[in-house]
Amino acid sequence: LTGHNGWVTALCVLGDGRVASGSRDWNIKIWNTETGQCDLTLTGHSGWVTALCAVGNGRVASGCKNKTIKIWNTETCQCDLTTLIGHSGWVT
Repeated sequence: LTGHNGWVTALCVLGDGRVASGSRDWNIKIWNTETGQCDLTLTGHSGWVTALCAVGNGRVASGCKNKTIKIWNTETCQCDLTTLIGHSGWVT
């Protein structure tokens, strides 16, 4: 699967079988594993995406080099909550 403009630094499998990838290009991509196509690109981080985790109900949590966490809705392509802050280092 190709499509990021930087190194891929995080991966996770979603409940529906798709794969989420995070990159040094500050983006998250949601991939259809049957077609190999990128279904969605989630933008909004201001640093490398360094961690991903499926949290259920079509949502993905992402951690960033800028010490923040975002919870994304893969149906609406939006960050569901305000950005979570409080870490003193990268979220990995």
